[in-house]
Formats: sequence, structure tokens, C-alpha cells
Amino acid sequence: MRTDTGQVFKLEDYRPTDYLIPETGLTFRLSPEATRVIAVLTVERRDGIAASVPLVLDGDGLTLSRIAIDGRTLAPTDFFATPDQLTITTPAASRFQLLIETELAPAHNEALMGLYRSSNVYCTQCEAEGFRRITYFLDRPDILSVYTVRIEARQHEAPLLLSNGNPAGSGELADGWHYAVWHDPFPKPSYLFALVAGALGKVADSFVTLSGRKVELGIYVEPGKERLAGYAMDALKRSMKWDEEAFGREYDLDVFNIVAVSDFNMGAMENKGLNIFNDKYVLADQETATDADFANIEAIIAHEYFHNWTGNRITCRDWFQLCLK
Repeated sequence: MRTDTGQVFKLEDYRPTDYLIPETGLTFRLSPEATRVIAVLTVERRDGIAASVPLVLDGDGLTLSRIAIDGRTLAPTDFFATPDQLTITTPAASRFQLLIETELAPAHNEALMGLYRSSNVYCTQCEAEGFRRITYFLDRPDILSVYTVRIEARQHEAPLLLSNGNPAGSGELADGWHYAVWHDPFPKPSYLFALVAGALGKVADSFVTLSGRKVELGIYVEPGKERLAGYAMDALKRSMKWDEEAFGREYDLDVFNIVAVSDFNMGAMENKGLNIFNDKYVLADQETATDADFANIEAIIAHEYFHNWTGNRITCRDWFQLCLK
């Protein structure tokens, strides 16, 4: 039996970080036993912070493979790494690129936080502090960053490669691998990062926004369940229209995707442009589902979509402000 308790956080102890991370580049080479993650972080020291102040990043059970600043591999005396923290003792400049390579084992991630693999599908859950299980980071909601993500996987194992934002490229690689690149132009906190890769079926539709932009919609489900996602798609389109009519809030990306899988642990999660659901909140058989089932699907689809502005674009400073999103 565990007798230890978690760390206590108090609102009165809040203070801004000494550093910011305005841009984040992530490359994943997916493998169930040994996924390689290369993070390239643009790091800026805040005005008024002394050059001698170290950069301290959060981790959780990580294995560090490589670390470099502006292309130069750091000497062992320049940093201190544990599975749960990375400290760079004296960053060289007020703005620099930090490369961090870590190795993960998604198939053995039984916490289902960070990146895990279940039923042959790679999936993430990062709220509240799951991103630090992927790479070292300032893993808190007041650190907003623009993400560009490249995902590489064996094509037969994961023909579908999804992340936040808009698709920015894809192609084939050697030895049966392929890749996809996603770019989210809007700064977001790390808890909204998402990645899904696997073999899933798709229900496709589109929505024309108030200003006339066409948004491609996709609901991805386990193969054979596509016919059960029709009501959820209709509910999504009604939610987008209602948010425009009630508050003038137009969807801001070119695509909006929902992934619904039976092994997702959080019920539903509003990751920017890539909502992830347990499929019991998305799928309904028109012949057997009750009115309550349909009402529940509509409510949860709408709830997560509405977070696009209240929670994602406008987010909380710290977790004491959770009720504001």
C-alpha cells in the first residue's frame, strides 16, 4: 500500500517562469517498445532575469538520450538530468534552441498519461501534467507555444497519423515507413498537445463558417463502427453553428478532428483541433440508443468543441483557474 502523498501546490506560491518557450518542434518515430522523441524548443529568458539563472524543465519517468543547445552537444557539467527534471545550469544566451531527445515505451505506459499504446493505437492524454512524460518541458498552462509536429511510423501499423492544427505535409519513407507533419499556428499550453496514430475508420463531412471558410471535419473510430458516428457528426456541426450565432466565435483552423476509441481514459478531452473521446460518448446505434444516449452525446460533443475558444485559445494561468475554462 502506498503511504506517500503528492506534492502540495498553493495559489500563493504561484510565480511566472524565468523562461518562455514560444516555439516547439516535435518529431516522433513511433515504436511500441522504443519510440524516439526529438524536441526542438525555442527558449527565451524573460526580461529582468539574470543570465546565471538556470533553466529547470519538468519530466516524469523520462530517459534522456541527447541534449544540445544551438547545435552544440552539452558537456555533462552543463546540465543535470533525472527522470523527473532537467536542469541546464547556465544557458548561453537569452534566446536559444534547445534539442532534447528522449526514448519512450508506449506499450508499457500503463498510467495512460503522456503517450501510450492500447489496442494497437497510439494515443496521448496530457491534461494536467502528462506532457512531461513525453519530453522535458515547462509543463504548465501559462507557457504558450506554437507547435509543429512530425510523426513517423510503419505504414502497415499506423496508416493514420494525427496531431493538432492543420496538415502541413506527408509522404513515404524507406523500409515501409511514412510521415505526416502538423502545424498549429495558435499558441497553446502543453496540456492540449495530442497525437493519435493507428488504423482507424473515418466519417468525413465539412462545415462552412460564418465568413465562408470551409472546414474539413473528421470523426475517426475503430474499424466497423463508422455507421454509429453519424449523430455525433451532426451534433458537431450544430455546435459550430450555435457558437457562431450565439457568440460570433468562428472556428479558426482548416480541419477539426475527433478520435473516438474504447480505451481512452479521460472520457473526453478538448485538445486543440483534435478532440479525443472514449467512444461511448460518440457512438450511437439509431435502432437501440435511447433519447438520453443521444442527449449525452450532443452535450459532450458541444462541451469539448466550445473549449476551442474558452480553454484553448483563452486558457487558464494555473490549475487554480480550472473553473474558468
